[in-house]
Amino acid sequence: MAEPDPSAAWRAEEGGVALWLRLTPKGGRDAIDGLETLADGRCVLKARVRAAPEDGRANAALELLVAKTLEAPKSAVAIVAGHTSRVKKLFVSGDSARIIDALARRLAQTAK
Repeated sequence: MAEPDPSAAWRAEEGGVALWLRLTPKGGRDAIDGLETLADGRCVLKARVRAAPEDGRANAALELLVAKTLEAPKSAVAIVAGHTSRVKKLFVSGDSARIIDALARRLAQTAK
């Protein structure tokens, strides 16, 4: 099977970057673990958080994880779709070139 195309997991939009993630709550640690191709062919980032999926705690932990990973303010990261699903769409406000560069660097680290 071919390697997933990382750029398929995100898209530059006006004012920032939209990205798609598959979240594993109660995952033992907070981390972005690379890329995954879903059964329907979509490419997403894999993320895990220690928080349980109760009362929005896992979603809040995911927003914080993405903000830290991209060195962005927490207020710049928001879940825009999939609040109750494992697959989520997030929007990160800011300079799209800088955000995409930070994503690429993070994926390069997970590939090692």
